Amino acid sequence: MSFTLAIVGRPNVGKSTLFNRLVGKKIALVDDQPGVTRDLREGDGRLGDIKFTVIDTAGLEDAHDQSLQGRMRVLTEHAVDISDICLFMIDARIGVTYMDQTLATILRKNAKNVLLIANKSEGSAGDAGTIEAWGLGLGEPISISAEHGEGMGDLLHALMPLADRFDSKVELTAEPVKVDIPVEDLDDDHFNKKPLQIAVIGRPNAGKSTLINKILGEDRLLTGPEAGITRDAISLNFVWNGNSVKFFDTAGMRKKAKVQDKIEKLSVSDGLRAVKFAEIVVVLLDADIPFEQQDLRIADLAEREGRAVVIAVNKWDLERSKQKKLDDLREAFERLLPQLKGAPLVTISAKTGKGLTQLHHAVMRAYKVWNSRIPTAQLNQWLSAMLISHPPPAPNGRRIKMRYITQAKTRPPGFVVMCSNPEKVPKSYSRYLVNGLREDFNMPGSPIRMTLRSQAEQNPFKNKKRPSQSRLKKHLK
Repeated sequence: MSFTLAIVGRPNVGKSTLFNRLVGKKIALVDDQPGVTRDLREGDGRLGDIKFTVIDTAGLEDAHDQSLQGRMRVLTEHAVDISDICLFMIDARIGVTYMDQTLATILRKNAKNVLLIANKSEGSAGDAGTIEAWGLGLGEPISISAEHGEGMGDLLHALMPLADRFDSKVELTAEPVKVDIPVEDLDDDHFNKKPLQIAVIGRPNAGKSTLINKILGEDRLLTGPEAGITRDAISLNFVWNGNSVKFFDTAGMRKKAKVQDKIEKLSVSDGLRAVKFAEIVVVLLDADIPFEQQDLRIADLAEREGRAVVIAVNKWDLERSKQKKLDDLREAFERLLPQLKGAPLVTISAKTGKGLTQLHHAVMRAYKVWNSRIPTAQLNQWLSAMLISHPPPAPNGRRIKMRYITQAKTRPPGFVVMCSNPEKVPKSYSRYLVNGLREDFNMPGSPIRMTLRSQAEQNPFKNKKRPSQSRLKKHLK
C-alpha cells in the first residue's frame, strides 16, 4: 500500500458508503440513521490503478468529554494523525453547517493533505452546497455520489498527484531486495503464510474490545461502560507473541427476542459472518454471570460452524474466591457443553492483562488440534479395538459390519467410516466413536465430523441381472 486514506466528516454524510465503494465490498454497516459507525475500520482500497489503505471513521461531533461521542471523536482524530490523506466529506444537499466549518479548521491545522468531497451531488440538488463548500478554504470541492458511483473519475484525478508523490518517497527510502537467498532455505510457510484468524464473541459488555485492546497494546477499539458499543465486526492484523494473527472484534449478541433495533440486527449478522470466516473462536464470558443461556447458544454456534473453540472467563480480577469459582466453572462447562468436552477454559482479566499468556497457549493448542491428521493405519487399528470393546448393534437381527475408517479432511477433523446399513447406526454409537477419537488421539474440544457410508453404491454388480440358463446347458451335463 502506497499511502493511507482516512474518510472524515459529520455523521450521516456517506462515509461508510464511500468506504464500501473504495474497498469493493459491503463491509461497513450503512443505514439512514446517523452515528452507525463508531470504531475505525480499515480496508484495502482501490481506485483505478491506485491502491491504498482506507480508514472509515466515526462522525465527528462537538464533544470533548468522556461520553461515547467524545471517545469516538478521539479515535477519529487519531485516524487523522496517522493518515497521509484525509477525505473531508460534506453533504451537498444540506450545505455547509457550523460543524463542517469547525472540522475544516481542525483539518487545516492537523491533517497532512485534505481533499474536500461534496457527497450526494447526483442531479442538480447538490449544486448549491458544492458552491458553498468553496468557503471552507480547502480548495476545489469534488462532487461525487458514493451511492451511485458518480464522480469517481474526478476523485481519481485528484488523488493521482498525491499518490505519485508517496510512491516516489517509497522508492527513495526502500531497502534493496535480497536476491541471493537460496531456495532450499525457504520453507513452504515463507511463500504461503496467512495470519491466524480469531473471532472474539460473547454477550454485550463482556469485555471483547477491552481484551483486544490489551493484546494489541493500544486503545484501538472503542470501549466504555455502556453495553453494545461495538457495532461493526472490526478486523485487526498484528503479531501476538511471535504469531501473525487477525482478530475480529464482534458486536455483543443478545437473545433474538430482545433484538428489535435494525442496527443491532445488522451488527449481529456481521458478527455471525466473522465467525464463519474465523479459524479460532474465543467465547468470552463474564465471571459474574457465566454460562447463561445466551452463552451456551453462542458456544454451540461456534461448534456447529466447525471452529476451534476456546472458552475465556473475563473479569477474573474481581473474583474473591477464585479456586471455588474455578471448580464451579469447570463442572458447569462439562455439564452444559458436552459437545465441547475438553476444550480449553482460561480465566483472564482484560483490564489488567492477567492470563493473556495462558490464552495465547490455549489458542495455539486448539489450532493445532483443529489441524491434526491421523494416519489411516492407526485409525483402523483403533476401530478394531473399539469394535471388540463395544460391537455395533444388530437391528432386525442383522449385524452392522464396519469395514474401515479414514480421515477425509481437517479444519475440523472429518472421518469417514465405511459400513453396512449406515442409516441404521444409532446416534449413540456415533457419539461413542467420536468420544473415543477425542480421548485416544488427544483431540479435546475440537469439533469432529463423522460420516457413515455404504459401499453398496460402489458395487459394479449391484443392478446387474443374473443371466438365464442356456437351453443347451441341460444337454451338456
